[in-house]
Amino acid sequence: MVMNRRSLLKGGAAATVFAPTLLRQAVAEGGPIVVGSMYDLSGGLEAYGKSMSDALKFAVDELNAAGGLLGRQIKVVSFDTQSNMQLYAQYAQEAALKSKVAVVHGGITSASREIIRPVLNRYKTLYFYSMPYEGGVCDRNVFVDGATPGHNTEVMVDYAVKTWGKKGYILAADYNYGQISSDWVKKYAKERGGGVIGTEFFPIDATNFSSTISKIQAAKPDWIMTVLVGGGPISFYRQFNAAGLSGKIPIMSTTFGGSNEQMVLTNEESNGIVVAYNYVEDIDTPANKDFLRRFRAKMGADYPPVTDLTMSSYLGVLQWAEGVKKAGTIDRDKVIEALESGLTIDGPSGKIMIDPQTHHSIFDVRLAKFKDKKTVILDTLPQRKPIDVAAVCDLKRNPRESKQYVITVK
Repeated sequence: MVMNRRSLLKGGAAATVFAPTLLRQAVAEGGPIVVGSMYDLSGGLEAYGKSMSDALKFAVDELNAAGGLLGRQIKVVSFDTQSNMQLYAQYAQEAALKSKVAVVHGGITSASREIIRPVLNRYKTLYFYSMPYEGGVCDRNVFVDGATPGHNTEVMVDYAVKTWGKKGYILAADYNYGQISSDWVKKYAKERGGGVIGTEFFPIDATNFSSTISKIQAAKPDWIMTVLVGGGPISFYRQFNAAGLSGKIPIMSTTFGGSNEQMVLTNEESNGIVVAYNYVEDIDTPANKDFLRRFRAKMGADYPPVTDLTMSSYLGVLQWAEGVKKAGTIDRDKVIEALESGLTIDGPSGKIMIDPQTHHSIFDVRLAKFKDKKTVILDTLPQRKPIDVAAVCDLKRNPRESKQYVITVK
């Protein structure tokens, strides 16, 4: 960082201010368009990061095979952030200044996103985030195609109260995603005449859930919501089944299946778990079947099932590419204008539109349950909007906004 500053200062104060823009203008004159991929390929969250990285590269390969963008090929520069927060900051700066990327796709947890986001803002580098999260990001430089509670959590809680009963119990990851998502579960349950009778938070690497299962047995909830993250939650589903509770107390989850947990668990341990995603592999449409054919031809027939996270990464690249095509340039401001014009793409999961007010996506949500390692779609809710983020964010009115709101849930 010291060397970078010294180099920039040689050109005077003006060079320091405009260096990132000048670097990208120089790159724009020729050569490949560089895309930054910033996912955990090792560390505790690699089960999510590897498939998202693969999907990004697959999308780029397809774009390149079709002629690239603006008559130029696309080059992916991949950073393994190793579930290490210091590396997120380091690599975000490296992507912007050294690799001169046109856009960064990446980040797993909300904590990692909130490290990447201000760095890329500082260097005026466009950022796409493709994870489900707690909502609240309001930043002109950021586009989010992952689900917020307004997309999926409300759908599941509504189903749970109507189908199973009014009393819920929450198990969640112990950071802002789990904590804030839990508040949304309580809000949605209360609005429907129900309530949450127990809430517990766990570190990502938690593996012992015996005391929690005892509490659940004593509380006798009508349903359980899990907002658990990482590899540890597999232990919960196994221990829950070993306690004889599978099929007796239904479970829904904002995260289950994101890293194909059902492929590790037995059918007895995973059957019946309800999720709500934009994408599940069992969507029965020509567009999805064609995507899966192309994807498996490239990645191999034995590649794990394509998850909502994998698809979000793929769709994020397509959204950015469509913005570049519409703008006719990789200039950040012009691409942002193109993206927030109500830009829409048609993907394997259907129509995806960017909401100009929030820079979040509008898409179909599938309510589904797992059965024998596959999903059975229970209902499809068309074109769900990020209504939770829209309550606090209006980038059309306040385009200079650059923060994450912690949405007060009552």
